[in-house]
Amino acid sequence: MTQSEIFAMLSAQHIETPSWGYGNSGTRFKTFSAPGAARTVWEKVDDAALIHQISGISPSVALHIPWDKVSDYSELGEYATAKGISIGAINPNVFQRDEYKLGSIANPDPSVRRQAIDHLLECVEVLTATGSKDLSLWFADGTNYAGQDDLRRRKRHVREALQIVHDALPDGTRLLLEYKFFEPAFYYTDSFDWGSALSHCMALGDRAQVLVDLGHHAQSTNIEAIVSFLLDEGKLGGFHFNARRYADDDLIVGSTNPYELFCIYHELVSAERETGSIASTTAKNVAYMIDQSHNIEPKLEAMLQSVLNCQEAYAKALLVDQAALSTAQSAGDVLGAHRILNDAFRTDVRELIAAWRENNNLPVNPFEALRPHAEKVATERGIVDAGGGYPSE
Repeated sequence: MTQSEIFAMLSAQHIETPSWGYGNSGTRFKTFSAPGAARTVWEKVDDAALIHQISGISPSVALHIPWDKVSDYSELGEYATAKGISIGAINPNVFQRDEYKLGSIANPDPSVRRQAIDHLLECVEVLTATGSKDLSLWFADGTNYAGQDDLRRRKRHVREALQIVHDALPDGTRLLLEYKFFEPAFYYTDSFDWGSALSHCMALGDRAQVLVDLGHHAQSTNIEAIVSFLLDEGKLGGFHFNARRYADDDLIVGSTNPYELFCIYHELVSAERETGSIASTTAKNVAYMIDQSHNIEPKLEAMLQSVLNCQEAYAKALLVDQAALSTAQSAGDVLGAHRILNDAFRTDVRELIAAWRENNNLPVNPFEALRPHAEKVATERGIVDAGGGYPSE
């Protein structure tokens, strides 16, 4: 690819940031108060707009309901537009109320299942009012002990609830179903891996796709293989980007395993370049979202670092010589093909990205540009007390 073609691709990159990453959110053990952390959803939108202003590739912010609940969602959407960004994925919360102790949409109590479905439908209304295109669903539902509940019955409850929500979605929007193989349930999780999520999405209809969270896999799982498979089935809807050393650590994406992130982007770029295939069409509509709760890191700096790590991995994937790689693969040249891929990964793309930033009138040193803004909000907002665990309503 020519430099101008690479610049055009980098300019089209879209990394959505999460509202909860700007506030005092953290681990399930302790949430530390951070100077300048956003106190309201309006300040979260302000912070997301700032990250887009500096990065040039983060034009939307995801919301979590009811953490980001407001009286007028149309007004919130208009506020985001005025700040130069849009409202991204809407994320319901069906895991914090006491009623959900035994699950939400898989709960053995039909009244609790109804409560959860009603909240999901409320979030469809939020999606419509804000102009969002994606409803992003993650469920803590599961069991801790063998025999605790009937697993087939729970699966049917999940399917029934998802079908109701899927069918309520307006045209042009999607249901993105996430999965997690354990935690907080430790014996069985109702949406336990990409196969279970894919099975539900295949049954639900065209507007249902799978969301891949990089932290929700067993050690050594080949995530890029899952990505490739879902692309070819037309069912890869989006990512929650983060990194993990052990489990769902919510670390900055690309910080623990940059090669994995590069390989994931390679599969996406390779699919997008495949003329006329389902994988190509699917790849062009994938939603790329950060999902991290920065606990000990400065909020704004951590978010910017996450976004830029995605940009660097993507830039390297764009440098893969796809024609040479295909030739080597077809010839059975095992190490030759491997070297072609690794040549791109080992390329230092910092000067390329700096040139792209100059070409787009963006600050060449983004962290230097961020510093005065971060200091300003830290002074203006101060420190707000944070409780343990995830944010409360």
